[in-house]
Amino acid sequence: MPGPGTAVTIGAYDGVHVGHRALLRDLSTRAQALGLSTVVVTFDRHPASVVRPESAPSQLTDLDQKLELLDACGIDRTLVIAFDRSRADETAEEFVRQVLVEDLGARLVVVGEDFHFGHGRKGNVALLTELGDQYGFAVVGVGLTGDATEAVSSTRIRSLVAEGDVVAAAALLGRPHEVRGPVVHGDGRGGPELGFPTANLQIAGDIALPADGIYAGYFTRADGTAHPAAISVGRRPTFYDPATALVLVEAYLLNFKGDLYGEPGRVSFVSRLRDERQFDSVDALIAQMHQDVAATELLLGADPG
Repeated sequence: MPGPGTAVTIGAYDGVHVGHRALLRDLSTRAQALGLSTVVVTFDRHPASVVRPESAPSQLTDLDQKLELLDACGIDRTLVIAFDRSRADETAEEFVRQVLVEDLGARLVVVGEDFHFGHGRKGNVALLTELGDQYGFAVVGVGLTGDATEAVSSTRIRSLVAEGDVVAAAALLGRPHEVRGPVVHGDGRGGPELGFPTANLQIAGDIALPADGIYAGYFTRADGTAHPAAISVGRRPTFYDPATALVLVEAYLLNFKGDLYGEPGRVSFVSRLRDERQFDSVDALIAQMHQDVAATELLLGADPG
């Protein structure tokens, strides 16, 4: 069993991507050698949403998913800190003293080499090392894994998702990009008019959505059952003005009959099929939807039912 003292890493950990997981494996290896338990310190929201809300990035994971992913990495404990204006105004020195020293008894801190913290982002690996000498913990700054030209980062993955390149995003995440939300009522057109009843997910406004288009992927129910699905992300330009329509995430579950309203759902994006476009007629749209479902079946090896 680990003794007193902890090995700690700190960060937003949005996406818990392959770079994050490499750092967490390094943390666990070092902690085991020193007989320390592992702790991830993260935040209940992205710090930028408080510090610079006008330019805060969209999120690859909500808090629940992030905690699930961190737990799957074998971390002993995750400390979620409420990030508010008071926390944003806290100096790097105050953060270290309160959180790392007093709350966690840190003996080792492992962070990305570009890690910044504290008011004005004045804290960095060099300052952390200086404070570690004062308070008795060691500091390791590591680079995030990636190719020769660009490290893996949440920013890079967000860009890929925004472009609709969900295959490249999945390679860096280590899994398909996923969004979550309750199934809500749409405009009732999918089943009666089009013949493709869809589950419409209500997604939080700060979650990263792929570019408008049609995707093959999966809809996972609350019980963990995953259903192959043809997924639309967009503004339904055949029926609405795309300049004013809201972006919706709609999933047509292959080989499924049932009522999903009110149920929490998860949609994961495996492959992009095509751009969203406006059709000249409803019949033309329906014909294309049949093609989309067939393409989804082929990609996922699914039976459309």
